[in-house]
Amino acid sequence: MHDWTWLLRAHVRRRLRALRRMDPGWTQKQVLQSLIARAEETRFGREHGFRSIRDLDDYRAQVPVREYEAFWNEYWQPSFPRLKDCTWPGLIPFLAMSSGTTSGDSKYIPVTRETVRANARAASDVLVHHVANHPRSRILAGRILVLGGSTGLQTLAPGVEAGDLSGIAAGAAPFWARPRYFPPAPLEAIADWETRIDQIARHSLREDIRGLTGIPSWMLIYCDHLLDVAGKPGGRLADVYPNLELLVHGGIAWPPYRERFAALLEGSGAKTREVYPASEGFLAVADGGEGDGLRLLLDNGIFFEFVPVEAVGDAHPVSHAVDELEPGVDYAVVVSTVAGLWRFAVGDTVSVATRDPPRIRITGRTRLTLS
Repeated sequence: MHDWTWLLRAHVRRRLRALRRMDPGWTQKQVLQSLIARAEETRFGREHGFRSIRDLDDYRAQVPVREYEAFWNEYWQPSFPRLKDCTWPGLIPFLAMSSGTTSGDSKYIPVTRETVRANARAASDVLVHHVANHPRSRILAGRILVLGGSTGLQTLAPGVEAGDLSGIAAGAAPFWARPRYFPPAPLEAIADWETRIDQIARHSLREDIRGLTGIPSWMLIYCDHLLDVAGKPGGRLADVYPNLELLVHGGIAWPPYRERFAALLEGSGAKTREVYPASEGFLAVADGGEGDGLRLLLDNGIFFEFVPVEAVGDAHPVSHAVDELEPGVDYAVVVSTVAGLWRFAVGDTVSVATRDPPRIRITGRTRLTLS
């Protein structure tokens, strides 16, 4: 397989220059203005006077912070599953299904085509920071194994499909990523988890796997099964993926899995890189070493606000933009996005690792119990 990493290096240089020049506050203001302009004529935009919003103070005054249940009851449920010109212009083509609620009920998060493109750009930033930190990388000389949900989506209405967010993202992977992406579409579409990972593992043994990405708990199950399939139970990934150089993890806390993956990666030289993906959007990615924090993606269709944890639940909580954050404070994450989420409380809490550029550490949840 031809090594395409040299093409990636050109993008790495351009992206790093842009990141070095980026002013966090100004960049985020531009994102917010663009979001508001796009959604002026939606039902949400009309009801909240988007045309009259001139700055962040206006936005905060006219749009309250909401959790999922409020959006569902007020805006999404009445026309579900066809969410057209509701909180984002046009018909929402995808709905990401998530069970991360205290009620135990599944929730549906809108995913627009703009969201899919934003997630793809975020994934490219993962490779940018990997190559920037490891200049001798040959990550695109082989394939990157993405261990996600099934791409077999459920059709809820004409033009509207629902499923796991990773399955939506995989099914809509950009053309430039497909030649280096694994597994192929027929394996991705297998609905049964055990069958899917078995087939992925067996087929992957014939591939030059250089990257592995997924939720740590899923990847651990997969790696154990892979080693069994390869006839090396209890072995190391270097025994089956000799050129593995990157393991990307996110979605759940890493510390409980760190020691086990250190053993699996022994002898491979592979590096780990944390990301902060959510159903609401791809929020941040590690741009340095482990423990340095996750750099917020400020120019990728998400406007960030941060509410001090002690103010969560207030009718009109004080919020802070990225250039107003202070170290030593736990904040709840609030986002406005190209999916038509407006001052949406994600449910996670973070602290500040660095202010410029803004990097965060995930510290917990705003609610204590998850389903």
